Amino acid sequence: MEKYSQFRDRGSGIAPFLPIPTQSSGIYLPFHLFLLLIRLPILFTVTLSYFLVLQWLPIGSLGKKASLWLILGAPGVWWIDLQIDGVKKGSLAKHHKERLPQPGSIIACSYTSPLDSLYLAAIFDPVFTASYPSTRLVHRISLFYAMLRAFQYPRLDPPRNAKLTDLQSLIQQYPGQAVVVYPECTTTNGRGILPFSPSLLTAPPEAKIFPISLRYTAGDITTPVPGTYISFVWNLLSKPTHCIRVRIAESVYNTSQSPATRNSTSLIEREMLYEDRGSSSDTLLSSEDADNMNVAEKRVLHKVAEALARLGRVKRVGLGVKDKDEFVKAWTKQRR
Repeated sequence: MEKYSQFRDRGSGIAPFLPIPTQSSGIYLPFHLFLLLIRLPILFTVTLSYFLVLQWLPIGSLGKKASLWLILGAPGVWWIDLQIDGVKKGSLAKHHKERLPQPGSIIACSYTSPLDSLYLAAIFDPVFTASYPSTRLVHRISLFYAMLRAFQYPRLDPPRNAKLTDLQSLIQQYPGQAVVVYPECTTTNGRGILPFSPSLLTAPPEAKIFPISLRYTAGDITTPVPGTYISFVWNLLSKPTHCIRVRIAESVYNTSQSPATRNSTSLIEREMLYEDRGSSSDTLLSSEDADNMNVAEKRVLHKVAEALARLGRVKRVGLGVKDKDEFVKAWTKQRR
């Protein structure tokens, strides 16, 4: 992998875009093939049933969550290792609501796999968004597209027909749900935290922002390289079980909003304010938007990024979406 050394972080040597190698099946290959053949039709059936039928029926939030847990259970995602900052194991009931995302709060989650969105939907039933380095606005997307986006090529800019909005408007539009933001904008292998999109800076100052880190055992079900559908399905379905390591940090508030932004009730007014501050944010270390950010804005993003790095036991890296785009081109060219 030395040919991709230019895509390692200069400070830490971390390569966040390289796929994690899959351990050889060896003598267990027949057993792994058996698991794949048994699980594939089950997963296909329950997934199609939900996305084509059940999600459109009035089965309520509990019914949808139960259906999503069936999708998670089909490939053997049974073990969830959950820890919450400031809460001892077994004492969650004593510190319940204020420690977990609730309607009106924002989830800033690491982004490594299609399972990220599936798990968050099964637990919190949130609204999903897509963030981009070039704008502070977000694109509201469905659960299915949030999962599919983990296989797609990185994007510096939103699609032309995308209806962009800000987090404050989304919270007002969906008061009964939390909002999920993937501030890294693209998937990694889980070994580093990429520089953030400035989209979190549009959160209202009273909304809680919960950094959530999701890591997987084994780690080869991450999808840092786009288009890896077949290898993902094999790695997911051929192993007996998978474990999700979930870590939730204490909430952070957006203390950076100016009085003008806070008092703006019109989305158009807020968009003009955001555009005036700049919109390019390829990296928190050196970008046009980083220069346009004030100290308070940089501090908010720093707190969330540091929390995600601490929860995932990884480091922040200086490689961003533009670097991943170049990596994917090099990776694709090498394998032709």
